[in-house]
Amino acid sequence: MSWLFYACANRRLWSGQRYDHHPPVYRFRAMLILYQRDDCKLCDEAVALLAAVRVPEFESVWIDDDAQLEARYGERVPVLRDEASGRELDWPFDTETLRAFAGA
Repeated sequence: MSWLFYACANRRLWSGQRYDHHPPVYRFRAMLILYQRDDCKLCDEAVALLAAVRVPEFESVWIDDDAQLEARYGERVPVLRDEASGRELDWPFDTETLRAFAGA
């Protein structure tokens, strides 16, 4: 039996240290939130634009069933919010504005 097979079979690191569990998985909350509505053509365009610009991670939040979000964002959707800074970017936005906002 080769050393490589032995190392893999026993889940050993190259250093020979025993590795009995999976490494921890760190889940980070998305820093950008896209507030949107169901069946919203402009919201679909905003998602496509986020994909085109390759914004790393963002979370979609639908405001339809939340009275507080409805009062806050109402007709402004889609709205992109940076949770870290509190900044918000209202629609319409283009690729250049989105890149500057998201730092992508």
